[in-house]
Amino acid sequence: VQLQASGGGLVQAGGSLRLSCTESGVIFSPNVMGWYRQAPGKERELVATAATNGTTMYGDSVKGRSTISREKNKNMVYLQMDSLKPEDTAVYYCYARNALDAVWFGQGTLVTVSS
Repeated sequence: VQLQASGGGLVQAGGSLRLSCTESGVIFSPNVMGWYRQAPGKERELVATAATNGTTMYGDSVKGRSTISREKNKNMVYLQMDSLKPEDTAVYYCYARNALDAVWFGQGTLVTVSS
């Protein structure tokens, strides 16, 4: 299973970014896909997840500023982030979990928000 993330980059505070993640493995049906992030010196934290039943979850730090969406048939997930803040600077990791609660993380994409 491989999770390929893209869309990170440098953006000014107040700007927007859209992250994309594609699952490119074989025989994999993730129940949940989403994003975690890790800032320098901090623990990895939840950004947002989307389940196949439509349930979404957001971390408190991005709630109201981010929208997660998913293309289930293509095992793709997107994260639209708006009103970005310098504290959003982190490596963002694509995440997937299957019905047996096995978890995978992708290689990460760096988001840098300048003040």
